[in-house]
Amino acid sequence: MSSIVAIVGRPNVGKSTLFNRLIQRREAIVDAVSGVTRDRHYGKSEWNGREFSVIDTGGYVRGSDDVFEAEIDKQVELAIDEADAIIFMVDVESGVTGMDEDVAELLRKVDKPVFLVVNKVDNNKRAETAMEFYSLGLGEYFTIASINGSGTGDLLDAVVKALPEMENEEPNELPRFAVAGRPNAGKSSFINALIGEERYIVTDIAGTTRDSIDTKYNRFGFEFNLVDTAGIRRKSKVKEDLEFYSVMRSIRAIEHCDVCLLVLDATRGFDGQDQNIFWLAERNRKGVVILVNKWDLVEKDTMTTNEFEKRIRAEIAPFTDVPIIFISALTKQRIFKAIETAVEVYKNKSKNIKTSVLNDVMLPIIENNPPPALKGKYVKIKYITQLPTPQPQFAFFCNLPQYVKEPYKRFLENKLREQFDFHGVPISIYMRKK
Repeated sequence: MSSIVAIVGRPNVGKSTLFNRLIQRREAIVDAVSGVTRDRHYGKSEWNGREFSVIDTGGYVRGSDDVFEAEIDKQVELAIDEADAIIFMVDVESGVTGMDEDVAELLRKVDKPVFLVVNKVDNNKRAETAMEFYSLGLGEYFTIASINGSGTGDLLDAVVKALPEMENEEPNELPRFAVAGRPNAGKSSFINALIGEERYIVTDIAGTTRDSIDTKYNRFGFEFNLVDTAGIRRKSKVKEDLEFYSVMRSIRAIEHCDVCLLVLDATRGFDGQDQNIFWLAERNRKGVVILVNKWDLVEKDTMTTNEFEKRIRAEIAPFTDVPIIFISALTKQRIFKAIETAVEVYKNKSKNIKTSVLNDVMLPIIENNPPPALKGKYVKIKYITQLPTPQPQFAFFCNLPQYVKEPYKRFLENKLREQFDFHGVPISIYMRKK
């Protein structure tokens, strides 16, 4: 299971630049993820064979300068609670500030690896100036220039060394369905409606995902674990509405699940936080079912299900092949339909298509709609195979993989969805040299 590294610090010290550098490094190794990269503050990174999640807390601080201090303290407290390691970033140009001292004070009490990182150190004079950061009482520091990456290698060596050892997953675990969403969207009500008076419950088991509540559940002859992210440690000192907190909670549960049931509040619409959680699931290539809760409270003359659905699909493009179900946890309307759909999505995610069938179906389609020629060169796709991965990934072997552009990959993806039903599941397509 992936460890979490949080980057904290006051505004404008270069947190986002370092964050982008860390997550792109991974994407340079693996094929770039198809589709759009939205404004996300969460990503995956890899160094020396160790994969971990990175969170840029700066992206979650909103408000004017006077609001910043309280918000940053809150962020740091959350990072301390939830992350496995913390990168505390300061800036050599402005030296030690009062806000840096506040953050350092919080971090000195922490029983987790903390890495003090002095940014914008790009010459010897600045390296000498950086010594003043010893005054923060956090011991040794790392000097980097996140804009060009110098010094980040040494930092990452130290970070991955300090991350906790990976827990081995128990083999043949039941499929896991995570119920995620912003606070007060009705996650707990949905789970209680499902399992309240139901006879189907087998046992309550403590989750392997840090403090989330797993409930073993049996329905439609299908057994799975329901993971309630609302049950992940409530922090009394943290305001429930903090976007960052909700995303932090969701990360572990989503990384560790097979299908994410994203519960949203119909009276609020599909807002930034819901989108963050959706892209989190998509980024991790998980199955997704969107549940529009509290549909009973929406004035039906102002908004029909079709309109609402259209709006959501516009926000999640290009991955629009996702089930959207309108439910009410209160009246139990369509809650079993939600679970039935999640089971279908799980089966789609685990689908394995024989190579012969894949080629018989897809090659004629490609022949009738070949990739557009580029610079007078014609791409010939000869052979297709599904890769042996936990989620659907396909390799298309051809003579000139570098000439196949995003729109054509999207065309192939749509044809695969049409022919083989991957409803609710992200698909990855790779072009390989034959």
